[in-house]
Amino acid sequence: MAKKAVVVLSGGLDSTTCMGIAKDQGYELYPITFSYGQRHDREIEQAKKVAAYFQVKQHRIVDIGFFKQIGGSALTDASVSVPQDGLGQDIPVTYVPARNMIFLSLASAYAEVLGAEAIFTGVSSVDYSGYPDCRPEFIDSMNQTINLATKAGVTDHRLSIQTPLIHLSKSETIKLGTKLGVPYHLTTSCYNGGDKACGVCDSCRLRIKGFKEAGLVDPIPYQVDIDWNA
Repeated sequence: MAKKAVVVLSGGLDSTTCMGIAKDQGYELYPITFSYGQRHDREIEQAKKVAAYFQVKQHRIVDIGFFKQIGGSALTDASVSVPQDGLGQDIPVTYVPARNMIFLSLASAYAEVLGAEAIFTGVSSVDYSGYPDCRPEFIDSMNQTINLATKAGVTDHRLSIQTPLIHLSKSETIKLGTKLGVPYHLTTSCYNGGDKACGVCDSCRLRIKGFKEAGLVDPIPYQVDIDWNA
């Protein structure tokens, strides 16, 4: 019987790389995508395309309206502007309160029902290290917590949160994903969610920087002209 992995799939570059890594490691993939009141649906639509590309048996899309109800983040609150110069801030306004804690809790419930061994998530402590829920300390704590809180954990069928990108820069992630044939042309990173990426929001800027440092051209279209050799 094939080993199973739940992959937290946003439709973005990092989570799609995790799909490629988990597949390369021999896991049967069970992606879970969260509709949490984000500004646009494009990432959910791209997640569907990524899941189809990997020919998964089942792709769960979970609706969590709570984040939009409470706001407090540029990604869920229309009154907070999407930043174009937030890189390097301690905790950017794009931080969504407790998002990864909630996502991983729900993913662990799904993994327990599936009998999965692993949960893959694309957090990185190198890029956007100001997010408190992307730190290795948090992941270590969640690993302990889910095995204390689940039947699987207390009956010796331990779950393991896998974060293969946590110590990688964006360019290192892109190089690894490219080597594995990850379909970056199906991914989205832009906070604004247009058919073409805006190229100026913090997420676009970080992605562009990663491809440039990797010596590669991003396969998605942008609204602005980009010199990939600069």
